Amino acid sequence: MNQVLRQEKKYQITAADVPILCARLGRVMMQDGHNGPLGYRVRSLYFDTPDDGDFYDKLDGLELRRKIRLRVYNPNDRFAMLEMKQKQGEYQKKRSLRLAREDAARLTQGDYRPLLRYDEPFAAECYGLMCWRCYRPRTVVEYRRTAFIARENRIRVTVDRQVAANEADYDVFSPNLPLSPVLDPFSAVLEVKYNGFLLGYIRSLLNTADRSELSVSKYYLARSVSLHV
Repeated sequence: MNQVLRQEKKYQITAADVPILCARLGRVMMQDGHNGPLGYRVRSLYFDTPDDGDFYDKLDGLELRRKIRLRVYNPNDRFAMLEMKQKQGEYQKKRSLRLAREDAARLTQGDYRPLLRYDEPFAAECYGLMCWRCYRPRTVVEYRRTAFIARENRIRVTVDRQVAANEADYDVFSPNLPLSPVLDPFSAVLEVKYNGFLLGYIRSLLNTADRSELSVSKYYLARSVSLHV
């Protein structure tokens, strides 16, 4: 199991600012090894309770809340990452567990028994919680990400665009998953993640982009279309 505890800030920026901001960040930060000319693909299946408890906890702005998701980066991958993000005041705690493709596929069908085969306590915690609260697959969200890293304070800056979703097909390994846009194509999501404080030179670069703070997540964007909120 991997665990990180950090602050996260989200902003909406214009698509026109994306290449300019990425060029500037690339001159002072390390590029993620997976970055290509168009970034890399991220696809996540989010789980929620029958009454969409996690979604409404976010909508209501609760200080203590969680999200559970299954994440892949390529439909041909032989593994997926089961992740739980928990909001704790100013900080986000993220824990993750690598699952075999076959086990991940069973989770997409609402069968969580494969988690019992893993020795990590986090696997048992996810199994107990997802069964107790009757978690079910809710939506798949996909986007293109470009990421930059600074070792100081474990800073990570990401730019996500082409955000799209599907609430009918939960096969994260499908090479032809139908998706519908859930974010204005002329916009992108800027996320800044760090421990302690954000270094001044990075803050100055981010201030050059025309941005507005975004209080919602990509999961919220995807679900709000069907839940009409």
